[in-house]
Amino acid sequence: MKRIALAVCLLFVAVSLQAQDKYFTRSGKVTFFSKTNMENIDALNTKGTSVLDTKTGQVEYAVLLKAFEFEKELMMEHFNENYVESDKYPKSTFKGMIADIASVNFQKDGIYPIFIKGQFTLHGVTNDVETDGTIEVKGGKPIGKTSLTILLADYKIEIPSVVKENISKSIKIDIIAAYEKMSL
Repeated sequence: MKRIALAVCLLFVAVSLQAQDKYFTRSGKVTFFSKTNMENIDALNTKGTSVLDTKTGQVEYAVLLKAFEFEKELMMEHFNENYVESDKYPKSTFKGMIADIASVNFQKDGIYPIFIKGQFTLHGVTNDVETDGTIEVKGGKPIGKTSLTILLADYKIEIPSVVKENISKSIKIDIIAAYEKMSL
């Protein structure tokens, strides 16, 4: 009986130690911006979900596309129905690694430059991406920031010929994730 209790205690300690290296957020901020001749298009989503493993550098991010908010209701409708087809492809994800995670001191407040590479999925298409970013450690909590620019054609997002000259072929995506320590 003592062996079983000891094994359960050791398992709990091992799982707790593993969770100490992981951070999580359900309120990550994603914005995108597209400059056009007619009008600029930008949107905000404050419901991004992300997990960051500070030991391995592994990071994952997911965002529901219908949670993007637009200045104009018609833009949101076109975005969801005509471009990203959010009923068919409800979320966008990133799964990758912070290549230089060892250069970030998670015990000391400061801003640390990072390099991220991984796979970005949008509209059912996955492509390799690489970008720079920062991790700001503030009060023992990491805040990840990065930007990337993607081409719509790389994700098979078609622009109707009627508005082709008025819609940018690329969009800039900014991501900010303020993490909390993951607990069990």
